Amino acid sequence: MGMNMLRTAINPNRQPEGTPLKIVAVGEVLWDALPSGRRLGGAPANLCAMAGRLGDNALLASRVGSDASGDEILKLLDTYPIDTSLVQRDMVLPTGTVTVSFNDDGQPAYRIREAVAWDALELAPSWKEIAAKADAICFGTLAQRSALSKQTIQNLVSMCRPDCLRVFDMNLRYPFFSADTIQWSLNHASLLKVNAEELEIVLKMFGLTSHPSPDPEREGVEVIMTAFPLSLVCLTLGSRGSLIVSRSGYHRHSGLATQVVDTVGAGDAFLATVVNYALRNAPLDVMSEAANRYGAWVASHPAAIPDTPPPLPT
Repeated sequence: MGMNMLRTAINPNRQPEGTPLKIVAVGEVLWDALPSGRRLGGAPANLCAMAGRLGDNALLASRVGSDASGDEILKLLDTYPIDTSLVQRDMVLPTGTVTVSFNDDGQPAYRIREAVAWDALELAPSWKEIAAKADAICFGTLAQRSALSKQTIQNLVSMCRPDCLRVFDMNLRYPFFSADTIQWSLNHASLLKVNAEELEIVLKMFGLTSHPSPDPEREGVEVIMTAFPLSLVCLTLGSRGSLIVSRSGYHRHSGLATQVVDTVGAGDAFLATVVNYALRNAPLDVMSEAANRYGAWVASHPAAIPDTPPPLPT
């Protein structure tokens, strides 16, 4: 795919450095019940927190219950640079919760409550309005587990401007995904974030085979990019760093040494940084270094959204 220093070239309407852009993340917001206590969670909320801290206008499109837990989430969200005007209230379903446990390597396991408020996302007029203004929209598979939220998310993504960066955070959580959801999402995304396990699942799911290669991970990413209209794929590799592949180049990052506290939210911080840099057509090596640095910073703190803002680039 050429030299790895080429720019991503996926945002023809590039904005000046430092100009705030509208980043919409649609999907779940919830309470993570961690061994250390309850913390705000949900990949879209985590992504918004980092996007806002990086200087963009981060809008969370989600839904909480009309209960005390929902009140507490909205109050806490207001302490972060997140626009909550798109967060809906449900009169029947409760606010979502997830029980998080960790193995000896610090990797999380999730028990996700079903039939909660974010399973009933509605395509409200305000959501339709923001679709015409969004510079990027980020979505995943988990919030598409219910028919109503799936239809809402897919309609919202389809309504965005042609030049809107459509970001698919695969984020597979058993048993809450299906082949048709993944296929639709890959066909409508311009940027994909995926981990090594998810990459293998997708290759097998769609019968995609890669040729023998000295770099099988890059070969697998390129096979997916041949099958689907993606402009950029970010493969996260845990302690081994990441691989970012565009249509004209790639960059492999070996990762950063850090004292891992837990990895919840590290991938969301990584992706928020990629989106920020991709919208500004940053070189892949610059994007990769920044994304790995912010991901490692979150992993070195408890829970998905550390209380203190990250060190911004100089």
